[in-house]
Parts: sequence; C-alpha cells; structure tokens
Amino acid sequence: MPTKRETPSKRLFSLDVFRGTIMFLLIAEAAGFHESFAKLADSTSFSALALQLQHHPWNGLRFWDLIQPFFMFIVGVAMPFSLKKRLRTGSRRAATKHMLRRCFLLFSFGVLLHCIYAHGPVWELWNVLVQLAFTILIAYAIMNRSPWFQIAVSVGLLILTELLYRGYNPAAPYGQHHESFGAWFDMLTMGKTNEGYWVFINFLPTAAHTIWGLVCGQRLLSKNSEKENLKFFLIWGTAITALGYGMDVLNITPIIKRIATTSFTLVSGGISILTLALFYWAIDVKGYRRKWLTIFSVVGTNSIFIYLFSETFGHLLFREFDILLSFGVFDVLQPYKNWMLLVEALLILFFLWWLTYYLDKRKLYFKV
Repeated sequence: MPTKRETPSKRLFSLDVFRGTIMFLLIAEAAGFHESFAKLADSTSFSALALQLQHHPWNGLRFWDLIQPFFMFIVGVAMPFSLKKRLRTGSRRAATKHMLRRCFLLFSFGVLLHCIYAHGPVWELWNVLVQLAFTILIAYAIMNRSPWFQIAVSVGLLILTELLYRGYNPAAPYGQHHESFGAWFDMLTMGKTNEGYWVFINFLPTAAHTIWGLVCGQRLLSKNSEKENLKFFLIWGTAITALGYGMDVLNITPIIKRIATTSFTLVSGGISILTLALFYWAIDVKGYRRKWLTIFSVVGTNSIFIYLFSETFGHLLFREFDILLSFGVFDVLQPYKNWMLLVEALLILFFLWWLTYYLDKRKLYFKV
C-alpha cells in the first residue's frame, strides 16, 4: 500500500543513490534497452559493452552478474535503519511480524511473476524476489548478534554450499548440464530444472550478501568515524574479492553466477562492499550532492514497486511493439527495426523513471 514518509535522511542519501542506480539498470533491462542495444551493437566496437549487460553463460564474471548481489546487499544495508525507525514507534514483536509479512509477500510476488512470464500457473522459484525473501529471513534472524557472529554465519553458509555441491557430485560438483546439487534440489522442490541453469538453492550462499550488507549498515549506524568506516569497507571488500578470484584462478571453485558458487558469492559480495564505500565516500564523506543524482535516488525510493511494474508492464510494451513490427505491412521499416526498438525502449524507460519521480515528489511510497 502507498504510504507517506519523510525525505530520506542525509546519511542515507548515498544508499538511495546506490539502490536507485541499480534499480534504474533493472528497469532499463525490463524496458528492452539491453536487448535492443545488443542487436545494434552486434559486430561493432560496442559489442564488448553490450556483453557486459548480459549474464555470463557459465564460468566467468560480467557486470550484469553483479546486479542481483548489489540488490541483495543493499537490502541488508538498509535493514538496521528500517528496524531502528520501526522500534521508535512499535515493539520488536511488531517489527518481526512485519518482517515475516514482507518476506511472504516477496515470495508470493516472485512466484506470481513466473506465472505471468509463463502465461499460466507454474511453480517456479528462481525469481530474485523469492531468493530475497529467504536471505532477508536469515539476516533478520541474526540481527541482534555481534558482527563477528553474523560474519561467522555467512562463512558457515558458504562452507555448507561447498559441502553440498561437492558431496552430491564429487567428480563434477559444478557441472553445467543439470549435474549439480542445485539442479537436484530443483527437481526435488519444483519437479523441473531451469533452461538457463539457474537454481533455487542460490538463496543459501547469497544470504551472505544480505548478511554482509547488514554488517555494513550496522556499522554506518554505529559511532565509528567516517574514516574508520571507509577503512573497514576497503579492507574487507578487497580481501573478500581477492579470495573469490583466488579460488577461481587456482581451480578450487569456479566463479559461476547461475549456481552462485562460493567464489562468485565472495567476489560479487566484495565488489558490493567496495561499491558502497565509493558511494559513501563521494556523497556522505566528500559531500558530492549534485541535483542530477536524484535521477537515480527517486528510483530507489520505490524499488519493489517499480521492479514489479517494469517486469510486467515494461516487458509487455516492448514485446507487443516487437510483434507489431513483424507484420508484413511494416516490411518497409525492417531495416530500421532495431533502431525503432531502441527508441521505444528508451521511451518506456523514461516513463518508468517519471513514474518513480511522480511518486517521490508526492512522497508516496509503496511498502511491502
């Protein structure tokens, strides 16, 4: 339901910009920009850039593979701020009830989106919102514990992931063709596997992203100085990233986004911490607060709403226009089809952005 709230605090503006930047990229993908840009960039000097807006097919890392980790990490960073605000006006029990309701709604929305994609009822659990529902629950369960305990739990989840994959298929724990523990678990829970090799059990290792975000958020709320916070982010972010890449280079565990291997989780989590450090340093420490940053921050203030809206309405508009241009009467426009699709994608993107801007100006925020 839409609610009114105060303008985000000065301390949180860097987080709003970070979150809004990621959401802007997500709605651009939903509007069809990535797809149409890739078609135009094919066999040109822009093809390498277009590849960065697509997931890596298996072992490797591209920019687009970082978007979901960023999203889950940001949710973790925001959790301590949200809880602190709720406890000012209510009890811990009420806050827990709200969190459980939120996770239930996120899970339901994620399942519903798969039904929309399939144009009928299906039981599929690969959507980011389904994953997020579980990672939030895990992070919330340990919010009252010390940072070292929280970090220990995240390490335990990564070790458990390694044991599950290696124990299920010792010969090829990270095989691509539905040979892994993740594929087996999908058959157990859904009776099917994903054509793109995504797996439901990804929520287990990627809960580390939300937990690490939680640790960073609690640190931002602490009495530590800005210099101490930045030092913490830079040291831990660099160490985690280096460890993940080291596991891949030494052939211990490959970096694979689609099954969220431990090396991938470490690298993407480390980069998430370093990216937070960049936004925090530039906006909160150095005070870089240009008006144009609101282009992104307004998208972040209604993140779940605009994600659901773009994944349904945005996708629908782009697909319908693509189908329309395929009719014979438009044969004369075929040489310009990709350009027209790109322009259409940009128009949809502008509309989706304007919608978040309109809601933000009226301080209307859809909460789950």
